[in-house]
Amino acid sequence: MNTIFDLSPWSLLGELMGADRRLDRVFRSVACRAEGRFPPVNVFVDENAVLVEAELPGKTAADVELTIEPQTLVLADKPAKKEGEAQAPKPAYERRIELPFRVDADKANAAFKDGILKIELPKADPSAPRRIAIANA
Repeated sequence: MNTIFDLSPWSLLGELMGADRRLDRVFRSVACRAEGRFPPVNVFVDENAVLVEAELPGKTAADVELTIEPQTLVLADKPAKKEGEAQAPKPAYERRIELPFRVDADKANAAFKDGILKIELPKADPSAPRRIAIANA
């Protein structure tokens, strides 16, 4: 018997689950933006570094501002200052990512390609000796 549609319970269940996954992705994306969790990020941690990947479709490297505070990475929109305004407007988004350890900001790397921002933050070496300058009083 040739049928155009496969109406077995398993194929219907598969179709429903596929639609559910697609709707879940849409609603999760909308919820992230509404709750201030934009842009969506993936954070990967190993014993030597933290790698952060952020999805920023339609943005360029010039549109994003990165700052490192003690154990926090701040990823924010860099709003353009319009002519005639005294100060730049507030960023459209700001995402704060708590880091599991202190990082060496001087050795941090960031690359932007095809709407994906990749940030590598190496772990700070706590055992490295630090010089303290002594001022003459």
